[in-house]
Amino acid sequence: MPNDVVNLTLKRQITRSGTSVGANYREACEAASKKDFIHKIRLAKKEARETTYWIEMVSEANFSLEERLSELCQESKELTYILAAIVKSALSKGTK
Repeated sequence: MPNDVVNLTLKRQITRSGTSVGANYREACEAASKKDFIHKIRLAKKEARETTYWIEMVSEANFSLEERLSELCQESKELTYILAAIVKSALSKGTK
């Protein structure tokens, strides 16, 4: 991936949102309440969706990487679905 202005910006955005997913998940695991847990998982889900967006932008800006990035994009989408399922499960059990 070339280090031009567009790609440097996209790399920074992916790094920020992608690492935020894990940080929010870890925070959720240490949540003080079920409500706090749900909130932090929702934040992780939001960041995963944002990461998917940035991966799509990198793919559009770098056609030669499109095939390689499609797999990464799919993984990001799957993570979003997993986090959504966690929220749904936690909500169905009620909140404290």
